[in-house]
Formats: sequence, structure tokens, C-alpha cells
Amino acid sequence: MSTMSSQATAGNPPGLFPATRWSVVLAATRAPSPESARAMEALCRAYWYPLYAYVRRSGQSPHDAQDLTQEFFARLLEHHWLATADRERGRLRTFLIVALKHFLHKEWRRASAQKRGGGHTPVELDTACAESQFAADATAQLDPDAAYDRQWALTLLDLTIKRLEAEFASANRTGDFAVLKGCLLAAHGKLDYAGVAAQLGLQSGAARVAVHRLRKRFREIYREEIAQTLADGADLNAELRHLAAAL
Repeated sequence: MSTMSSQATAGNPPGLFPATRWSVVLAATRAPSPESARAMEALCRAYWYPLYAYVRRSGQSPHDAQDLTQEFFARLLEHHWLATADRERGRLRTFLIVALKHFLHKEWRRASAQKRGGGHTPVELDTACAESQFAADATAQLDPDAAYDRQWALTLLDLTIKRLEAEFASANRTGDFAVLKGCLLAAHGKLDYAGVAAQLGLQSGAARVAVHRLRKRFREIYREEIAQTLADGADLNAELRHLAAAL
């Protein structure tokens, strides 16, 4: 997944991410502070790639997609566009793509007449890595909206795996995670418990327990990551179904 989203997770302790919860960020737009600014930057760093992929899939060149995505986030941060969001019904996924479409339709030609970003870059985007990911992506037949939703779902999976990896690292179990991570998305009938047991030096039953716990924790974190993009009281299961369909 994108380097930016990986850095956003691996470079911060797991406890930081609840600060980027959609409802918290929305509330912060009503009372700007250094803390809300940091939360907004973390949010942008975590979720920028699906927007970049949308712009590229819409036919923009890598250079123009980089400029447009950068300028979009500059305006999002500087002009407090989040303050216009409906905090009761809003999904971060939906808000960002609607705002981006509005920006592309109404704003970018005017912005291109000046130096984009006002001469500064509030959020650095690793577009070299993004282009490698874009070129390798198997969604060439998807329209921009479908590609955006798919990349949004993949970004959330990436954030989940990085958080899980960080938890293992904090428990000095990095080696265990390297062995177990291959079991995360494998079908139950394809799980190699004997191989896991041999690599971890465990009995077969203990290996099964370790895999079960890993997969359970993965599901918990994935739900948390999705919940962070929803307003309080939103239908989490509906969003889970939508993302599953996007994948």
C-alpha cells in the first residue's frame, strides 16, 4: 500500500489514531487548535492515496495529479472546508470524494493560474511510490469512482495491518508477526497450521490459537479503522458491506 499511509501508522504509536476519528476532526473544525491541526494532517496523510488514484483514473498525468491532489489538501486545510460537512450523516470517504470533485470542477483551473499550494506543501505526498502502486494496480477497467472506493478499502486494510504489526513490535514479537501475517487473509481451508507451528516452535494446537487470536484482533482493528471514518452513530456494518463489495 502507499508509503504515506504506512508511514502514518508505523511512525506513530497505535493510540494516536483515534485522534483522527471523523467525528473528532469535524468537531475540531469548530474550534481550531494545534491538536486539531495535527489530527487533520494525520487524516490527510492516511487517506490521500485513494484521492490521488481518482485523479489519475480521471485521465490526469502523474505531474498534474500530484499538483491537483496537493492543492486540494492545501485548500482543505487552509479554508476549513470540513466545517461545511454534515457531521450527523457524513462519511469521511464520501465527503472527501465529493469535495475533490467540486474542487476539480470549480477550482483547479483558477488555482493553476497561481503557484499551486501558495508556495508551500502542508502535506507531503510520496507520489513516486503512488505511481508505482498505480501502475501495478489491477483496476484498469474500473471507473474513477469504483477505483476510489477500492483504494479506500485497501488503505484501511493497510492501516489495520500496520497497527497490528506495531502492537506485535511493542510486545517484542516482531518475528512472530512476520510468520503469522500470512494467515491474515487466507481462507480457513488454506491455513498452514503445521508450518506456522514449526516456524514458531509451538505445538499445533497453540499455533491454531495464535492464528485465531491474530485474525480476531485484525477484525477488531479493521472495524476501528472504519469507525474512525464515520460520524458517531453511523451504520458501521453498512460501510463494511460497501467496502467488501468495493474489494
